[in-house]
Amino acid sequence: MKTIFVNEKEQKREWYIIDAAGKPLGRVAALAASIARGKNKSTYTPNQEMGDYVVIINADKVAVTGGKEQKKIYYKYSTGFVGSLKAHTFEKLIEKHPEDPIRIAVKGMLPHGRLGRAIMDNVKVYAGADHPHTAQNPKSVEV
Repeated sequence: MKTIFVNEKEQKREWYIIDAAGKPLGRVAALAASIARGKNKSTYTPNQEMGDYVVIINADKVAVTGGKEQKKIYYKYSTGFVGSLKAHTFEKLIEKHPEDPIRIAVKGMLPHGRLGRAIMDNVKVYAGADHPHTAQNPKSVEV
């Protein structure tokens, strides 16, 4: 059997849309990371950016279970300062920045390095149902 190599720049990319309203945070993030990484394609290559674009809408209505609204804590450091640890619960973070919980979850499921940062550029997260990518005719994906 021969290995088929596809050039990264010649790869045709699709657009997918995921509605996160009422869906579990981890399942939405896992599906988005898998599509953005390109694992749903037969030409998947782990060391190249071969994935598709993912648009996640209604990020402010994502669901968490087990009382994680108050229990799940997101930590953030501001660099260069002593004692700069800031902690926010899921509830407070979703009020201030509704896209961040999904963005953080997807980022944690991607490679940690140059490739992961490049793949993360293909994931677009929006708090409401409106998004500027209707011209790309994204395909709907169910979680």
